Amino acid sequence: MAIKEFFYRGKTMDQLLAMSVEDFAKIVTSRARRNLLRNRDKKFEKALDGYRAKYIGTVKDYRPIRTHNRDAVVIPKMVGLKLGVYSGKEFTPVEIMPEMLGHWLGEFALTRRKIKHGKAGIGATKSSTAITAR
Repeated sequence: MAIKEFFYRGKTMDQLLAMSVEDFAKIVTSRARRNLLRNRDKKFEKALDGYRAKYIGTVKDYRPIRTHNRDAVVIPKMVGLKLGVYSGKEFTPVEIMPEMLGHWLGEFALTRRKIKHGKAGIGATKSSTAITAR
């Protein structure tokens, strides 16, 4: 069975990697386009280039790049990298896949926990039955 080739808005992964950020911005949604053209963090992109050159294509397992930059749009040169995205308490490990293109990093590191309702203890109030899941 052949592996299905990935396409993003009619472009293959090789074509996307050859594009500049400005060209990629033309094919994403309008909100992501605005973010890419106005709010690009050049220092963050330079760090990504360094990590990509050092680790991609090697068998060496590496530490994720830790970042607080939750509002960064996923661009093609991020694909294949491991990032640690800050969720307000800890760095959530995220491996960037081609399907994540055009989304924000913050979408993959949730900031709120799911509420798990439990039994209240002795002398507890009724509101203390909502206990966060660990």
